[in-house]
This record gives sequence, structure tokens and C-alpha cells, in this order.
Amino acid sequence: MRRMIPAALAVALLVAGCGSSAAGLDKVTVKGDKSPTVSVEKNFKATETTTRVIKKGTGDKVANGDAVTLDFVAVNGRTGKTFESTFKTGTPLVTTLKTGAVLPGFVKGLVGQMVGTRVLVAMSPKDGFGAANDQLGLKADDTMVFLFDVVKAAKVPEAAEGKAQTLPSSLPKLTFDAKDHPVKFVRTSKSAASATKMSTSVAIQGTGPVIKAGQSLTIQYVGQIYPAGKVFDESWSKQAATFQIGAGQLIQCWDDSLVGQKVGSRVVLVCPSDVAYKDAGSPPDIKGGDTLIFAVDLLAAF
Repeated sequence: MRRMIPAALAVALLVAGCGSSAAGLDKVTVKGDKSPTVSVEKNFKATETTTRVIKKGTGDKVANGDAVTLDFVAVNGRTGKTFESTFKTGTPLVTTLKTGAVLPGFVKGLVGQMVGTRVLVAMSPKDGFGAANDQLGLKADDTMVFLFDVVKAAKVPEAAEGKAQTLPSSLPKLTFDAKDHPVKFVRTSKSAASATKMSTSVAIQGTGPVIKAGQSLTIQYVGQIYPAGKVFDESWSKQAATFQIGAGQLIQCWDDSLVGQKVGSRVVLVCPSDVAYKDAGSPPDIKGGDTLIFAVDLLAAF
């Protein structure tokens, strides 16, 4: 559960085979290693998304659907101006490399690259936002030029995998859809009417590595007002979410509860307001003082 929306660019990018080599990209200049700059002449255009590898990595090949950590510099081809650089902000983009989760140009430019690769991607307008983006100063027909460092990647299963465990009877009952995905909690005669203490219960015990603070974590989840109120957020109908655990991106309950769990597990978290959204809540669905309950599938950590 994200504490708040990430940086504007990261959010904008999380919407919407490798690109071919680009003759035009040989005119783009990259200088620097740890804090690179990218020089693009004004009115640079690409009608197809194309790539140019600056440095080939030696890690695993990135596949469609992988969770990835990326550092990047983003340049508007029309103006030649950089509009974002994670090298300067110090916050890499962590996401799932899948059409529908990121811009199509990310998938075309990065699938098939090796972890450790630095690659230029000229992203055609049709593989970008497909419309003007005033927040980023982009017109509908602007080409974007990205310099990507592929920092990490991990394969992501569809759901938790492991041995089922018996949950405490005091918890609301977790129910599932036809695909066996968690959809909501329902109250039973044994469910506690309220909860004032944070708790973590394992519904499926995974067999993967233990999750450590600072790792990038990919999950599927459903979140609800405790004990059986409104489902205010879920990922199953969209795509798996990826973020850094223990980095202040999440409510305290998640950072405290998920570190130390094993990849492959499904856990049920009860999060009182003091370790969730406190007295401020998170409008419109979460009021101040609300206790929350989540079912979280821990799919990958890298």
C-alpha cells in the first residue's frame, strides 16, 4: 500500500521484443557514468521505437513481465531538454515491465536487454503517451529519448506458491474469485469486531528467500477496511505492484510486517491506524482512525 503517489514522472510512466537499432541515435551523445548527461539535437524524431546499446550487461536477459529497477535520463526530442533524471533524484524507477503497466516504448526498448546494460531508447510518439502531457512539457507528437541503466530484474509468478496455513479464527474470512485470487474479507461469527494491535498471519508459506529491507518487492494485494468494510484498493484486476520495501514508500505496517517474510508467501496484515494512515486517513475511502486489513502475495524480491 503506497503512502502516497510517487514522483510525477514515475506515475506518468506507469500507464499504458526489443526495438530495432536506430541510425538517428548515433547522433545522441552520452557523457558521464554515475551521473550521465544526454545531449540530443532539437527536433529529434523517431517514427519507430529504436535502441542503441551503450554498454552491454552480463546479467540475466530481461523478459516481458519481469519486475525491474531502472535508472534513467529522459529527454524531450523536440526541445533537446532533459525533463527527468533518476540519477539526480537518487530514486530509481521500480516497476513491472509489461504492456499496460508501463509505456509500450519501455517494453519494446528493454525486453531482451541484459541486466547491467546501458541503452539509449528513442521512443516514438505512438509508443509514448499518445497524447500531450502538460505536466512533463510534452506535445502529442514529441519523441522521447531515454538513457536506461537496467539495474535489476526478477521473474514474477502469478500468485503465491507454497503450503497453505490455517489462519486465526479471529480474522475475517478471506474469499476468492473463480481464478482463486483473493477478492475480499467477510466477517464471521468468530471475527473480532475491532483490532488495536498490528498482526501478521501467513496464509501460504512460501519457500523463497527472506525479504530484506531495501529490496524491490513485487506483490499482488487486496486492501479493505477492517473487518469487512469497503475494498479500497487491489492489484489483481490491474497488474502486480513493485516498490522498495523499508524505504518510506509504504505505510509503516507494511514495512514492519513484510520484511522477514519469505518470497512466495501470502500474508494477511491487520494494520491499526497508528501504523497506517493515522488520524488523517487517506480520502476518500479511508477515514482517520480506520484499521485496515490486507491479503498480500509476495511474488518477487530483488
